[in-house]
Amino acid sequence: MPPVWVASWGASQQIPEPQNALPPGDLTDATMRQVFHLSIGGPALCVQLSNAFGTEALHITSAHIARPVSPASSAIDPASDRPLTFAGSAQAVIPPGAELISDPVDYAVPPLSDLAVTFHLQLPPAREPGHPGSRATSYYAHGDQVSAATLVEPKHVDHWYQVSEIDVQAVSGAATVVALGDSITDGHGATTNGNDRWTDVLAGRLQSLSATHNIGVSNQGIGGNHLLTDGLGPNTLARFDRDVLAPAAVCLVIVFEGVNDLGGLTRDGEVSPTQHAVLVERVLAAYQQIIARAHAHRLRVIGATITPYVGSGYYHPGPLGEADRQAVNRWIRTPGNFDAVIDFDSVVRDPQHPDQLLPAYDCGDHLHPSPAGYKAMGDAIPLSLFDRAN
Repeated sequence: MPPVWVASWGASQQIPEPQNALPPGDLTDATMRQVFHLSIGGPALCVQLSNAFGTEALHITSAHIARPVSPASSAIDPASDRPLTFAGSAQAVIPPGAELISDPVDYAVPPLSDLAVTFHLQLPPAREPGHPGSRATSYYAHGDQVSAATLVEPKHVDHWYQVSEIDVQAVSGAATVVALGDSITDGHGATTNGNDRWTDVLAGRLQSLSATHNIGVSNQGIGGNHLLTDGLGPNTLARFDRDVLAPAAVCLVIVFEGVNDLGGLTRDGEVSPTQHAVLVERVLAAYQQIIARAHAHRLRVIGATITPYVGSGYYHPGPLGEADRQAVNRWIRTPGNFDAVIDFDSVVRDPQHPDQLLPAYDCGDHLHPSPAGYKAMGDAIPLSLFDRAN
């Protein structure tokens, strides 16, 4: 059987908020070096560059890959440096709204390893697509330094830009899991450069078993994301095709969305019971849309229960909001709706106060888990859900 290309790493693209976008002067004649943590490994790879929200063509004058010395520095092993090409050219011109996949490179990468991607821009993008919630440090400096062992006088920022996916070549039957979510999937509260989101924990566990070591994980979480309305990034239904259907060799999607819709309803004050009921109906209808669209492409869909957030100073939910969460979770847990269920709610809630996060699993804002909470979530996922031999 021929080998397949599998998404080993991914990040949803969005338009960075002004405070997360780099100034045009910093991206004029600039080199950007970013480090990505892979899930599945393989003997060859390709890199996908994105201009998904760009308004003009994006010109990458050169791009390279290498093994980073550490995520906490711009240093690479120069002996591992390799150029990327695009239809045989060292340059890539990406039309507005498009993405471009590099030519394959024979470049063996172990599972759970780091890869540095470095590219040079002569002119700054008119609008800069990226992924602000990287929880990883990127480095940039002036001049064409794509092959430099260490960037000269680099600046750094904890965001990703212009790279949306890294695919590796794998044996026939390999596949990837897409985690579709909000900031709790994106990893708010995780350790910068620590790769300790629940998706990272899951990826590590999948690599530990022979039955699942050919399954990758693509994290398509966006902080502040909503099912029904645009927040930070497009709403879930609007980004479904690009973030769920497009990743290479996707076989399954985990849906962990909804807390921002529920919390946002009463962020500025309580509303009527009728408005609560309408919102719950719309959230459930959105889940049904996701399930139908995924099934149409032969993808299995796992629903994840919404975790507690009473005590959150951002959403300050009351009894009606908690009742909404319970109603949504009952639907998620009901057999016949999703293909399977991951009960994150039961993992991280405080048994004494089940509408709140367990203190040991709370990052401190009573909404997002801590690294210990993310580990508990990742450890609680049954790996039998991903055994494709079953």
